Amino acid sequence: MNNKLQNKMIEDMQLCDYCDRTQKSYSRAVRQLSNFWHVPAEEIAEQQVREYFLYCKNDQGWSASTMRIAYSGIKFFYTHTLPMDWETLRLLKIKRLTTPPTVLSINEVRLILGTARTPQARAFLATVYSCGLRLQEALNLTVHDICKERMTLHVRQGKGGKDRYIPLPKSTYNLLVEYWKTHRNKALLFQALGRDRKKGRTATTPMARSSVQQMMRRILKELPKIKKHATLHTLRHSYATHLIEAGVNLRIVQQYLGHSSLETTMIYLHVTDMGNSDAAARINRLMGGLDDA
Repeated sequence: MNNKLQNKMIEDMQLCDYCDRTQKSYSRAVRQLSNFWHVPAEEIAEQQVREYFLYCKNDQGWSASTMRIAYSGIKFFYTHTLPMDWETLRLLKIKRLTTPPTVLSINEVRLILGTARTPQARAFLATVYSCGLRLQEALNLTVHDICKERMTLHVRQGKGGKDRYIPLPKSTYNLLVEYWKTHRNKALLFQALGRDRKKGRTATTPMARSSVQQMMRRILKELPKIKKHATLHTLRHSYATHLIEAGVNLRIVQQYLGHSSLETTMIYLHVTDMGNSDAAARINRLMGGLDDA
């Protein structure tokens, strides 16, 4: 697409309050469509869009999640930026898979934290797990987001641009304080160190997503006992599941995770049988003695 349309699409997505990652993914989807046909996006016809989706689905075997991103980006462009009344955009349906997430046990989480090589790595992973944060939420944390008096963490501009407050465990607070003493940056909690670690005090950019993800992969590689396919986001899944297993109300878990819908939080009920076992125990207590009647 030409620069004018490209800029308009970015502005349209900004008006819709889409995050940077979504903007990049949607823009990439339109570029891939254009590159496939070797013509600008504004010259593509509906039949070409239809054939492109069929090719990606049947010949390329794209997963549902990859198809969803491509479809959403292309639909956005031809619905908002360059409006087209195309039946194809209304026809395509991609089911969202709701497979239960991978969850680590508390002992497995402790193993991961114990294998972290640096104070930065340990403090970061502990914060992600014990506060149930998304990766970008953790990277964006500042010193001012910690309230020592209330022992809470202020998550700013989470998914959907929403702020929320989360209880900050004392043990995690202690790790953060000890780590902060190694750099004493006045703003960022998890700053990019680069090759010169002495610049940590004045760094103005957070750690890179790729660096943190690589760190997690390296730790898991050193722990052959953990057979599960885990990622950094698995720590957030584990946090939610462990809270539910501890008896925390589902609405509270929803609030801490920053979910808009309770239905999203309810997926964690499928990865624990604590609710069923607790119900069975209550039923047995309630019905106890019936055989003596």
